[in-house]
Amino acid sequence: MILACQNITKSFGEEKIITSGSFHIEEHEKAALVGPNGTGKTTILKMIVGELSMDSGEVILSKGATLGYLAQYQKLQSDGTIYEEVRSAKAHIFAMEERLREIERELKHLEGEELQSRLELYHRLSSQFELENGYACESEIVGVLKGLGFDEVEFDKHVDTLSGGEKTRVALGKLLLTKPDVILLDEPTNHLDLNSVRWLETYLLNYPGAVLIVSHDRYFLNRIVTKIIDLDFGRLRMYSGNYKEYAAKKQQLLDARIKEYLNQQQMIRHQEAVIEKLKSFNREKSIKRAESREKMLNKIERIEKPEEALEGMHFTLETSVQSGRDVLTVERLSKGYGSRILFQDISFEIKRGEHVAIIGDNGTGKTTLLKILNRVEDADQGLFQLGVNVEIGYYDQEHQVLHKEKTIFEEISDAYPDMGNTRIRNTLAAFQFTGDDVYKMIGDLSGGERGRVSLAKLMLSKSNFLILDEPTNHLDIQSKEILEQALNRYQGTILYVSHDRYFINQTASRILELTNQNFVNYIGNYDYYLEKKEELNAVYAKAEKDSSECLEKRNVGLEKETTARLSWQEQKELQAQERKRKNDLKKTEDRISFLENRDMEIDDQMQQEEVYTNSVKCQELAREKAEIAEELERLYEMWEGLAQ
Repeated sequence: MILACQNITKSFGEEKIITSGSFHIEEHEKAALVGPNGTGKTTILKMIVGELSMDSGEVILSKGATLGYLAQYQKLQSDGTIYEEVRSAKAHIFAMEERLREIERELKHLEGEELQSRLELYHRLSSQFELENGYACESEIVGVLKGLGFDEVEFDKHVDTLSGGEKTRVALGKLLLTKPDVILLDEPTNHLDLNSVRWLETYLLNYPGAVLIVSHDRYFLNRIVTKIIDLDFGRLRMYSGNYKEYAAKKQQLLDARIKEYLNQQQMIRHQEAVIEKLKSFNREKSIKRAESREKMLNKIERIEKPEEALEGMHFTLETSVQSGRDVLTVERLSKGYGSRILFQDISFEIKRGEHVAIIGDNGTGKTTLLKILNRVEDADQGLFQLGVNVEIGYYDQEHQVLHKEKTIFEEISDAYPDMGNTRIRNTLAAFQFTGDDVYKMIGDLSGGERGRVSLAKLMLSKSNFLILDEPTNHLDIQSKEILEQALNRYQGTILYVSHDRYFINQTASRILELTNQNFVNYIGNYDYYLEKKEELNAVYAKAEKDSSECLEKRNVGLEKETTARLSWQEQKELQAQERKRKNDLKKTEDRISFLENRDMEIDDQMQQEEVYTNSVKCQELAREKAEIAEELERLYEMWEGLAQ
């Protein structure tokens, strides 16, 4: 066990967050803390790291273990660049490397005991440097940054110019590189595209330490965790397995408790009816029997009524009219900003009843495409056409269709003036806005609350073509499942952008992947997309190879035709030049191979005791290694020129 919370209790005023809750995390274990929004998951993480105090209980961390925490919202302040900020996580490695270089420079001026002492320090530092993978440190930093979706051209961006999402990715990269024994992650996938989420999954699966994750990304949890800690009604309960296994076990336990409760209630009602009947006889014996039964009934330990899941949204999506068969036709659509092209000459069709998901990396233009279809932005080229009787309902992730200066009630009543007060309140209650909640200002709402208001307006629109931009953002797992059910029952057509793979799996019948400025079409859900993408990549790779071979043959043909027209002398000169190029290329490759092998031999030698205890030999090998690096750099450039 590396981390444990024992009997922790926390309240904010009269609101109880958690009562005597306990759980533990084993070394190397990957676990998730789940529960509806507002139940206190982030509060628990903050109590573990000491940002919040608990009313009672204790947090126990194994002696010497280190703790790392990624908050959901980052206030990262730095004058440095992205690369510099993330590189600072390895500051001790670079300091160690600099110290090694200093000692190497000092060794030639030392002798006797001082030399021996400095050599011992050098060997200790060298061993530690190698143990902490110091030689590959720069490569590791670049790999993490690229994995989290940063291109190399972005490495020099200053942190203080970044968006909140970009700062979170920088903070995540820095945290991963510090490699604490326990990592606490609060919604780590919120600002990552699909490729980055998949990279993070692989990274965490192979991470040697323990990980505790708060996340609503069910696909992510299914892939990573082996334990679920469920926070529900202020109580904590641990389940073994991933999210899917947890959900099934929790439902089984709930069903069993409900059945047990209902059976006891039925028995109690039966006994109460018998007692009432015996008393109605008004005989001494019957009254005594009734009293005896009452005593027995009072001694029964009453089963507490199971608290089912918190009251969630409940709604249906309906259409006022049916659209024509052809819902949307897009022809040769292009959009860019300055020299940056998002997509070019894209064409596709959507038919009535289809549920189409658009996926792709961040910044490829998915949201921009939806804005064009909703006439919020104009395309540079191309056109699109809606079918007969098509009525669009638009959900934008930024909720710009909402008015910050209005209350929730006014937002609905102004949009639908014919609706009575009672119907408006009933509608808002279905989206968890009751009592005085309906008078909250839109500008004061959280992201999840704004999402629910937008969904309420979407439901009331009765549109037959829904265009949704990241509809699951800020929704908890329960709300996502309710939305999935509503969309799957919906009789209209849906086009949406999402990075929620579980949601896509549950609701999509077709996927359009926006990649390389164009669309690739997949008929199926997300799992089907993954399967077919591998097959298509193999096919495309073969097609490119075949195309390359055809081009090579064509070039050879042209070369022969050109050569035939050259004079005999020119041909001989060209042939001689080509022979020399090939000869130089082979010599360069051979020399590179020899030097690379020698470099590895030096690394092996420097790990041998008879070498690293010999200061003179160490210096010789260090100089040779530096000379090899310098020559290799020159040879690589030469090889590139010869290989063209």
